[in-house]
Parts: sequence; structure tokens; C-alpha cells
Amino acid sequence: MQRDLGDRVYGGLVGALAAASTLLLLAPTLVVLIISLTSGMTLKFPPPGWSARWYIELFHSPEILAPALISLKVALCTTLLSAVLGSAAALGIFNSRSRLARLLDALFMSPMVLPAMAFSLSLLLVFNVIGLRLSFWTLVLGHTIVCVPFVIRMVGAAVQQLDPVLVTCSLSLGASRWYTFRRITLPLIRRGITAGSLVAFLSSFDNVPVSLFLADARTEVLPIKLWAILEGSLDVRVAAVSGVIVVLTLIGLVCAEALGGLSRSFGKTSS
Repeated sequence: MQRDLGDRVYGGLVGALAAASTLLLLAPTLVVLIISLTSGMTLKFPPPGWSARWYIELFHSPEILAPALISLKVALCTTLLSAVLGSAAALGIFNSRSRLARLLDALFMSPMVLPAMAFSLSLLLVFNVIGLRLSFWTLVLGHTIVCVPFVIRMVGAAVQQLDPVLVTCSLSLGASRWYTFRRITLPLIRRGITAGSLVAFLSSFDNVPVSLFLADARTEVLPIKLWAILEGSLDVRVAAVSGVIVVLTLIGLVCAEALGGLSRSFGKTSS
């Protein structure tokens, strides 16, 4: 009886903490979504009325659409580079047991450990030392360095599920390494590549520190533009842009789950 009571109390406490944590994490997003539907002229919570006018206003705001298009281009280029480089690194690191592989793993993870502002400033100094002028591609390079660790972790989880016997059998039957990779390895790690690419895209599109230091005057990305708008006024369009990003992120996650079954794949890894 006492044990059952203790289990119930423990379960209740864990459930209450989980509910409080979930509410704390979701509250800022919910507040932004609510504010974006205001009929007022400034950011105010609770809103005085309800309207979708600010979402419509976004389509008539070239000062927001232009940076959004640049951010989209940067994120797409970053995702492509991160997917290729991160997948290749994950295959090399997680298929090896050498100390060099562990050292390389720690090296690739270092952008996630260092403070974002310090890392961005250091990368800017490196570009200055080697004489590389800031441009669209330096921004893509900086985002790629930050996003590759996400791809490595996601693809690495998929590689660890890969049965090495399948690759060995394919090679022993006369298949080339490229054919084995294309027909066996790649389909089995596809979910990891999809998940890593999605995280890399979202991280690049919403990145502020790297964009702040590595973007030139002609490459104005959306996060920096929104930051500049908020410094001057409480423009409701900022909340509307945030609402669009939240909705598109949810749609992307749902599509990724439907197409790749990501939660099932990584649920096996965690278990």
C-alpha cells in the first residue's frame, strides 16, 4: 500500500514538472502567435482586438520580403553543404574506432560548445587574416560550420543502427563501394540525413550571431532585419513573421515525420 502511494506521488510530481516545463517552453511561442493576430498598431498583450491584417501586410513589405529571400537562399545553400559534409563526416567518424575519429568528432562539435558570439567574432578575424572579404558565400560558410554538427549527430545516430554485415556482403558479392553506398548505405541512413538537413535549415534561417558578424552590407538577412526593426519600434510585423516561421516549422516537422518516420527511427536509437 505504501509503495503504491509512493509511486502515485512520484508519478504526480513528475507529471506536474513535465506539464510546467512544457507550458514554460510553449508560452513564448503562444504569446507571439496571439500578438501577431492583434488589430492594434503595436506589440501589446493581450491584444485589443483580432485581425489578420499584419500577415497580409507582410506581402506588401519589400523591406521584409527581400531579407527573407536572402535568408532562404543562405539556408538552402547551407543545408546542401551541411548535408553532404556532415554525412561524409558521420560515416567516417562512426565507422571508425580510432582515436583520430574521436578527436575529429570533438573538433566538429566545437562550434556547438563555444559561445555563439565568440565563435562568430573569431571566424570574422580568421577571414580578415586570410584576406577573405565578406560576401554571401562567407555567410554561407559560417552557417555551414555551425550547422554541420547537427547533421553529424543525426546521421551518426542512423549509422550506428546500420548493420555492417550488409555492407560486407555487398562488397563480397562483387559490388563496388559506390554501388554499395548508393543502394544500401544511403537508403538506410536517409532518415538521419533528412532530420539533420531539416535542423540545419532551421538553424541557418534563424541564426543571428553568425549573420551579425559575417554578412556584408548587401547581404541583409531576415533575423538581423527584424532585430533592427524592433530596435526602432514595436512593429507587429515582427510577430507576424515569427508566426509564419512557427507554422512553416511545424509543417516541415510533420512532413518529415510522414515521409521519413524520424521519431520511429531515432526512438530505436535512444532505446
